[in-house]
This record gives sequence, structure tokens and C-alpha cells, in this order.
Amino acid sequence: MTETQSPFLPGTKIQYAWSSIGLELIKTCARKYQYTIIDGWATRNDSIHLRFGLEYHQALQDYAISRAKDIPHEDAIHDTIRALHSRVYAWEVDRTSRAGKYKNRESIVGLVIDYLDHFADDPASTFILDTGEPAVELSFRFELDWGPQYVDQFVPGTAQQPYLLCGHLDRVVNYLDDLYVMDRKTSISTIGSYYMDQWTPSNQMSLYSLAGKIMLNSPIKGVIIDAAQVLLDKPNAFARGFAYRSETQLTEWLDDLRYWLAQAETYATNNYWPQNDTACTKYGGCVFKEVCSAAPQVRDSYLAAQFDKTDLNQAWNPFYDRSGGA
Repeated sequence: MTETQSPFLPGTKIQYAWSSIGLELIKTCARKYQYTIIDGWATRNDSIHLRFGLEYHQALQDYAISRAKDIPHEDAIHDTIRALHSRVYAWEVDRTSRAGKYKNRESIVGLVIDYLDHFADDPASTFILDTGEPAVELSFRFELDWGPQYVDQFVPGTAQQPYLLCGHLDRVVNYLDDLYVMDRKTSISTIGSYYMDQWTPSNQMSLYSLAGKIMLNSPIKGVIIDAAQVLLDKPNAFARGFAYRSETQLTEWLDDLRYWLAQAETYATNNYWPQNDTACTKYGGCVFKEVCSAAPQVRDSYLAAQFDKTDLNQAWNPFYDRSGGA
């Protein structure tokens, strides 16, 4: 397998290629970004959540492609589930953990079946690209008009490297005569109005709206969030919400992004990643809270005892190809 390209400028900790994950972390807390992206620490449940999410997206992608080829609904479900069974047949998780209890090979199959039954008559139809291919699992990578400001003094000859924004769009759809990016979410928590409200404002949904507009060279109304609540008692629950984005909102997001990336460059060039101690208890509580609560001299021991080192390529690298290559 070809080694995946690094998102950092050579010989530095300056990240020039960003996905929504990295941006979310650096905006939340520089120390959390350091532990996750720079140092590669992850909880032992992260691999379960990652695998579950990838299988969910792959299955719904398979179904959308089949339907775009005019394969009947029931036949498309059959083919999708057969392929999913093949991929997860040997997937074993720790079912004594909360993550493994809800997210395992049986629950992913049940969730996909329930989703496809729930949205069997979905008014949102997959957008067909000029190539004739359905707009599903679209990878994007585009340059910004600026790059790291002071990098040339550290790595001569790299001053012209622009920042890149990268990622994947689950699906682009036509809905009531407007184009939307569609993003699929899974949760073990209730998906009521409070859950949907979190996506406006939202770094991820603003990036996806911008990426859809640039990739398709067409107006994007915003993002449709299809959220699934994974339940132990079936059937699973689903809800659909909307995160609208205007042109002025996207412009403001880019203006703010210039500031945030400059901050990230400062952290990297100084190799100092300060805690944002106002965020430790937010978003359900930071996984590194206990580490940051300990004295600085013992934090490495806490990290080694409670977390695992991850492969950046698979977990957080914006250049990583979900299909398994670079």
C-alpha cells in the first residue's frame, strides 16, 4: 500500500492540509489537538466508532449507487446487506464496553436495514454529476488563497504552499428543487431538536456547504443531516434536520478560518499547545480531562496508561482515502 501523504510541512508541526476533524479540534482546544493529531493518542473505543461509521457510510453509498443505476429498492438492499455482511463478518468488539454494546457487527446490519426501510420513499434524490456518476462519497481537496505566513524561515522554499481543505461528502441531493449536501450521523443519544440545533453554527457543516458549492460550481442550500439513534430495542430511530448556509455566512466562516489557521501556525512554530480550560466539561466532557487535571510531569504516564497510539493515516489524516489507498 502506498504511504499516505503527510498533511504537515516537512520538518515541522505546521499542518497545511485540514479536514473538519482537525479544524474542530484546534478551535476547541490546542492541547486536545496536540494529543490527538500531533501525538496520535486515542481512546480504546475510538476504533469501534471509526469502524462503525465507515461501514455505515459505505453501505449507504453502495445503496445510493445501486438506486442511481435503476436497480429496484429491494434488490439494492439485498446487494448492500450482502456486501456489508462480507465486510463485518469477522469484526469483533469488546461488548462489555458501552461503545461495543451499541456498535457491533449485528447492530450495523440492523441499522442499515432500518435506515433504508425508513427512507424507502425519500423525496431527496441523488444528484447526478456531469460524468453520469451519482454524487456519493465525493472526496474534495481545494486550495485557499493563502498559506502559512512564516514558514519560509523554517523550511526555505515552502512559502508558496497554500492551505488545503479536504474531506468527503456523503452525498449531494436534489430536495424540493434545491441542492444540498447530505451528511449521515449516528448517535446513541436522543436525536431531538437539541441534537439538530448543534449544526448551526457548525464548523463541519459550513465546510461541507462550501465544498459542495466549489465542487459542483452550483449554489448549495446547506446540509441535510440524517441522524440515526442506535438503540438496543429495535427498530432504530431516525430524524432529519437542515443546516442552511448563506453566501455571507460562508464568507464569514472563511474570514474566521484565516485567524484560526494563523493561531495554529503560532502553536506549531512555538511547539506550545495551551489548554482551553473552559472547554474541558463541554461536548460531554473531554476525554483528556483527567490527563490535563494531573500535574504536568506525570501526564505522559496517564496518557500511556489510558490511551493507545493510532495510525494518523487511517484516523485523522485529511489525505487518507477511505477505500484503503492514498
